[in-house]
Amino acid sequence: MAAIHITDLEAAINFWRARRPSPDGVALPAELRALAEVYASMVFRREEQADEHAFPADAYAAWKTWYDTTPDTPCIAICSTSQGDEYCKGCGRSFGEVQHWPAMSPARKREVWRRITTQSDAWRFNRYRERAAEMRGEPAGS
Repeated sequence: MAAIHITDLEAAINFWRARRPSPDGVALPAELRALAEVYASMVFRREEQADEHAFPADAYAAWKTWYDTTPDTPCIAICSTSQGDEYCKGCGRSFGEVQHWPAMSPARKREVWRRITTQSDAWRFNRYRERAAEMRGEPAGS
């Protein structure tokens, strides 16, 4: 089961708030209303994530519209899994995640994005200077 994290739901809500602001500060456009209902339910139940297949169709469509504006892949074209690493030093994905990425659902891809962002130890999250120093075997920040 792939799940949509509440932070992605918040990002989608903010996307729609900017795209279709309330005309009177009270009424919500349909996309926002659909997402807000799922969000309120998650908050009430103290859930951090919800099964993507349990989303109402209109809420999933609104979330998917936001998702389609995000980068599809964390790849930075430095793939160390092709050289035997279990996790790519460039993007942080496992060999299996890299291999099966095109077939993954949007929610599963966002789960991987969340994990690698939270870990933030892949090169994609470091500045180039730090990566170059690491390649030369120097301590970071020197």
